[in-house]
Amino acid sequence: MSIGSDLRTLYSLTFKRVRGGTHQERLESFYGHQAASYDDFRKRLLHGREEMMQALPIPEGGYLLDLGGGTGSNLEALGERLSRLAGATLVDLCPSLIETAKRRIAERGWGNVSTALADVTTYDPGRLVDAITFSYSLTMIPDWFAALERAYQLLKPGGVLGVVDFYVSRKWPAEGRRKHWALTRWFWPTWFGFDNVFPSPDHLPWLVAHFETLKLEERFGRVPYMLGLKAPYYIFIGRKA
Repeated sequence: MSIGSDLRTLYSLTFKRVRGGTHQERLESFYGHQAASYDDFRKRLLHGREEMMQALPIPEGGYLLDLGGGTGSNLEALGERLSRLAGATLVDLCPSLIETAKRRIAERGWGNVSTALADVTTYDPGRLVDAITFSYSLTMIPDWFAALERAYQLLKPGGVLGVVDFYVSRKWPAEGRRKHWALTRWFWPTWFGFDNVFPSPDHLPWLVAHFETLKLEERFGRVPYMLGLKAPYYIFIGRKA
C-alpha cells in the first residue's frame, strides 16, 4: 500500500471522466491506467470476497468460472483448493485487467487456470460447470439480468453460484431481509453511479428466487478515506436445483 497509488485510484474514482461508446471501452477507460494498483486499494474497499470464495462448496475435480474476474485476485482465496480443480476460467471484458490476470497466473504457476476476454452475458465455455462466481462484478454489468440468466444456464444441476457485491435494499424488503434508510438507498447508487457501478435493490431478490440459499449475509463495509462511511454489501451462495 502507498499513498501515491491510493491517490491515483481515488482520482480515478472521483474525478476522471469515463469515456467510451461501448461497455468494454468504458471499462478500459476507467481501469486501464490503474490496473497495476487495482488489487491493493480494492482489498480495503471490496469486503467479503475471500469469505465468499472460501465458503463456496466446489467439489474436487470441479470446474469454476469467475465472471467479471478482473485481475484474478479472487482465486487467491481458494488456496490449495484451486490446484485440486479440473480447471478455472477467469472471464472479463477489460483488456488491461485480463493482462494483469495473465501475469498473476504465470507468476503463481496456476497451470489449470485460463482467461477469456469476453462478455459474460454471452460467454460460452463449451461445457457446463460446477461453480460460478461474481465478485463485485454484477453491479458493473449493464445487463445484469442477462448475466445471471447466462450463469444459470451454464451451471450443472446442483452447481453453486457465489456472489458478493454492493447493493441497496428495496423500500419494502422481504421478511427477514435488511431494510436500508432512504438516504442509504439514494446515496450509494448515486455515488457509485459516477463510476458506472450500480448497486441494485433487485439483484438479491432475483438470486433468492432462483437458487436454494446456502449462505446469505447482509453487511456494511468501510470505504477508504470516506470518514468512517460504510457501504452496504451482501454475500450470497446458492445451489441450482
